Amino acid sequence: MSVAVNIANSKPKVALIAGPTASGKSALAIEIADRHRGAVINADASQVYTDLRILSARPSPAEEARVPHRLFGHVDGADTGYSAARWAAEARREIDAAHAAGLLPVLVGGTGLYLRTLIDGIAPVPAIDAAVREAVRALPVAEAHALLAVEDPAAAARLAPADTTRVARALEVVRATGRPLAAWQLERVGGIGDRVDLAAAILLPSRDVLMARIDGRCVEMIEAGAADEVAALIARDDIPADAPVRRAIGVAPLVELLAGRSDAASVLSRLQLDTRRYAKRQYTWFRNQPPQSWHRTTDSNVAMAAIETLLF
Repeated sequence: MSVAVNIANSKPKVALIAGPTASGKSALAIEIADRHRGAVINADASQVYTDLRILSARPSPAEEARVPHRLFGHVDGADTGYSAARWAAEARREIDAAHAAGLLPVLVGGTGLYLRTLIDGIAPVPAIDAAVREAVRALPVAEAHALLAVEDPAAAARLAPADTTRVARALEVVRATGRPLAAWQLERVGGIGDRVDLAAAILLPSRDVLMARIDGRCVEMIEAGAADEVAALIARDDIPADAPVRRAIGVAPLVELLAGRSDAASVLSRLQLDTRRYAKRQYTWFRNQPPQSWHRTTDSNVAMAAIETLLF
């Protein structure tokens, strides 16, 4: 991302709190919104789903009642087409609505792809012809990769031969549009970075602190009824087995528990391990990828002060 904060202009202001799971970003976003008449806008891919309040660590009903919350739990689990592009379009509308209402938009989340899509924009790849997509997706990944090596050699060299999703995407794009995906990705449209005054802070607690928080939160999730939440999810006959909501962290081990194929201790251990691994990836991304103008800190109070200094 290449967004720089500029408080000397008259662009509408947007606050952003980012960081790995369990870093304390949600509490900080609520505090900022409470102090400065704001609306909290979700930027976490799991927290969009109605079905996963507990496992996605969505704000509680009491927290949501404290200040306006937007784009939390608004997507039904049966919706298998939700994407970063759709989220970014919704986030733009919510940001504009907040400004129109005299509210400070406070983006909060740990999904880097969502934030990058919103701020920098997205490649304007046309819709892929359904017949092309179906034909490509029916190919074994090895065959698709071999064809990609002919039709888009650079993509084939860049992608792992067993990466089914990315190989198929690259092949379907070059076949449907006549241009490699990388060429499309050089163009970006729809980003808000040039039209807002963005004040961003990234919470990066020490790894030991973060891992301890994750382990404790996982215990709380189990105690709060995460198994019942997953039972309700899998009882629905309109959610495919490969739906994104069913791939959320914690769903698979709890399915094993509900089926009697695992025990509670093993499920908790796996939930903690999977969440720690995810947090480590987030930690690395947020430490290295966003602009240096995004204030990085281990402390919520420091992040609050940085946001207030930049915006006010």
